[in-house]
Amino acid sequence: MKKNNYPEAKLFYADTRFERQARKPGGTERKNAIEKAQAAVDDLKVDFGVWIDEEFNILNAALAELEGDPRDKGALERAHKSCSQLRDVGGTMGFQLVTFVARTLCDILDAYIGGSPYDKEVIACHMDAFKLARLEQYRHLQPEDVPEMTAGLLRVVELASIVPPEPGK
Repeated sequence: MKKNNYPEAKLFYADTRFERQARKPGGTERKNAIEKAQAAVDDLKVDFGVWIDEEFNILNAALAELEGDPRDKGALERAHKSCSQLRDVGGTMGFQLVTFVARTLCDILDAYIGGSPYDKEVIACHMDAFKLARLEQYRHLQPEDVPEMTAGLLRVVELASIVPPEPGK
């Protein structure tokens, strides 16, 4: 067997601007940076309830459009975007139940995007759960604190995510 005459590979590492900045002396100690970040999050929490209400209204409007025309891709995308924002930010701000409901609704919207048939009762069920999760007495609960609701929403996701076969297959 003939040996290839390829030269040995030479590894080199690019010295990026980020790496140069990271090596510079000074900056903020890790502990102080974490404290500043936590303080910034705490400041945002004050207005977070208002933000949730605004985002919920945007989601509700997109879902109302979708109810009028379940094939409206624009409304479906707007609903998914708004729901994703609620899902992604809720946990950081300590609203775990809002995050859970948003995650399950995102799963349903993903199923609709994938071709599952639209079901207005499924959406209504999730919007009712959102209304509860936004109330003061439920806001800071964990999903395991309301097992009936979380199990029910997970079951709804399971049922709604069944995509029927395409005709002719």
